[in-house]
Amino acid sequence: MPDKPVDEDLSSFDAPPALVIFDCDGVLVDSEPLAARVNAELLGELGWHVSEEELARRFIGTSASHFRAEVEAHIGRPVPESWDARFRDRFEELAETDLASVKGVKEVVAGLAALGVPRCVASNSRRVRVLWMLRRTGLMEYFSEAHVFSGRDVAAPKPAPDLFLHASAVLGVAPAGAVVVEDSRFGVEAAKRAGMVVFGYAGGLTPASDLVEATEVFEDMAQLPGLFGLDPPAQAQSRVRGTLG
Repeated sequence: MPDKPVDEDLSSFDAPPALVIFDCDGVLVDSEPLAARVNAELLGELGWHVSEEELARRFIGTSASHFRAEVEAHIGRPVPESWDARFRDRFEELAETDLASVKGVKEVVAGLAALGVPRCVASNSRRVRVLWMLRRTGLMEYFSEAHVFSGRDVAAPKPAPDLFLHASAVLGVAPAGAVVVEDSRFGVEAAKRAGMVVFGYAGGLTPASDLVEATEVFEDMAQLPGLFGLDPPAQAQSRVRGTLG
């Protein structure tokens, strides 16, 4: 498996990439503030009073098993068996009114679809949850259900590279030809280890300082077409490299 830094020369992306791999939470759907709110409430009931900001810093992009292990280590006892069901019920209640796609991303994926650029979703979240959120926000029409991948599809979820390598293999694209869009340091690490170019989205809960290992960091989804090499040359030359700010 590739496990090395990608080539930082982006000249190969003057044309559309062979494959675009999107993370889901925080990249396609604006679910992370809702999840942080629910987790903070449930953890408070267990005696761990932690802010939504701290939860975001520590756990965005991690797997459910990692989250559970960290919680159990902190509270000194197993997480109640009812946790998953209670989280799902509270999250879905909030999502009924508050869940939306990330601002500007629908235009990006619609543009890729119109151009016939292959694309998929690779998330550590459960596949059924990802599919539900994509349908709820109207994004599912731009992806094939068969090309929505979960951390449960591989032996090791992010930050291991397995999920991204699995996605590119299914789509028949070499890792070097794939571009990943991520919003967490764990996702960026996974993409880099997979040998892929990775664009780090810093327009959500994750600050740009946590994404410095990405090939490029950006704060507005309107910048993505340019990063993919899909905008006019004058705009392409205005790409923001490295950490913004």
